[in-house]
Amino acid sequence: MQSRNKWFALVAVCLGFFMGLLDVTVVNVALPTIQTSFNSSFSQLQWVINAYTLMFAAVLFLISKLGDLIGRKRIFIISLVLFSAFSLACSVAPSITWLIIFRGIQGIGGAGMLSLSMSIIADIFEGPSRGLALGIWGSVAGLSTALGPLFGGILLSFFSWESIFWMNIPIGVIALFMSVRYIPTSKTFNSGKIDFIGMLLSFAFMFCIILGLIQKETHYGYSWFDMHVFDLLAAGVILIAIFAVWEKHFSSPMLDLSLLKNRQVVGSAISNLTLGIAIYAAFSYIIVLSQNYMDYSALQSGAQLMLISAFSLVIGPISGKIATKINPGLIISFVLILAGVGMFVLPVFLGNQNHWYGLIPTFVTLGLANAFVNPLSSNIAVSSVEPKEIGMTSGLLNVGKQFGTSLGLVVLGLALTDSYNAHLVTSKMGDSLMHLFQNAGPFAGSEIAEKMHNSSLLSIVHNAFYRGIDSVAVTDGFIFIVAGILCYILLCMRSKKSK
Repeated sequence: MQSRNKWFALVAVCLGFFMGLLDVTVVNVALPTIQTSFNSSFSQLQWVINAYTLMFAAVLFLISKLGDLIGRKRIFIISLVLFSAFSLACSVAPSITWLIIFRGIQGIGGAGMLSLSMSIIADIFEGPSRGLALGIWGSVAGLSTALGPLFGGILLSFFSWESIFWMNIPIGVIALFMSVRYIPTSKTFNSGKIDFIGMLLSFAFMFCIILGLIQKETHYGYSWFDMHVFDLLAAGVILIAIFAVWEKHFSSPMLDLSLLKNRQVVGSAISNLTLGIAIYAAFSYIIVLSQNYMDYSALQSGAQLMLISAFSLVIGPISGKIATKINPGLIISFVLILAGVGMFVLPVFLGNQNHWYGLIPTFVTLGLANAFVNPLSSNIAVSSVEPKEIGMTSGLLNVGKQFGTSLGLVVLGLALTDSYNAHLVTSKMGDSLMHLFQNAGPFAGSEIAEKMHNSSLLSIVHNAFYRGIDSVAVTDGFIFIVAGILCYILLCMRSKKSK
């Protein structure tokens, strides 16, 4: 393949990948406008987000395997068309129910573009150029996540909520043209037997676990043993066990379980899981802090998150070159631990102030972690497996990241809400007011207090939310530190022995 065409293929892949990840966050900003347009309930609004997330995560393994069987270019193009077509469908949805359905199908297309983008890059590039290409890919990952709120804010300032879906159409057309023209036809890895049962099981266990986590996230009153949560999670665990037994005995498995013996793959998967839990999930709570409690607009809060993305833009493309001089596993371990330190110092710098400057030290460390971990972990993983295993490896890493985001929303949400409620209990407000704010939840606390025009009440709710953010930071910090230590053991200690 001509050198120039490789880079055009990279642009095509990154355009599709960019759209898929952007849509995870861009819709959040438009939810109040969508609610007004359809006169919908809060529960329905949540499912505009959750339908996309649920289907996105549930089909990642499945689509990665289909790429191996049918061809990565072909499935990528189908995913691109599906995503673009249902972006248009979302913009003309006649009701909130249809919008939720269209968002779920759009999520399938987004998953295809994400899961196959890394595999296609690994197919096209080799050696040092692969590190550079994956660095650029990692930069796009960081940029798209942070740009969602910013793009959403800009579009809603001038246009209706439908515009957040319209913008995908021209990008999709350009990406489709470039994909057809420049992405080479990939090899297929089909031994003659297709693991239909494994495909069905992989979809089923991901669907059950993610839906169970969504139920827990959206219903704080549900305990882990509530039937709406426990039954789904238990079903997911049982299905994983059945999946593992089936895959072990099937001649052409959906997922080769021997990959889990590869320390480089497992270490990379842990680092991606950590990004999902401790960075991408944390974005949601940082945005609420910025908009609901610091009174910044969606546009301003999106611009603030660009500080994190700026590191990806600058460092991502050169991360591969840096990794030729320093063990990439050591870099990943160090930046994860550094991000943990950044989270531990957040309560000190933030305090109770209403300015985002107190977040800057934490943003810097998160930006470094995001910039290095994305490309380096991907390069480590795909370089340690056979070509026929690249699709499965890509699926494993992407599932880890998306599952981590869903898990992080629950774990960090519990840390936030528990501390918020505990602070309200120790305050001097009456029981009726305390129950009002606890039932409304930390996201809505500031708005309710402002409507009551009571400065003392507003101060109590403000302090309660900030103590919740402190708990989020400490929880995040421990997750980063533990992940950094595990990645050092898996990615670095082995290389020392090999020397």
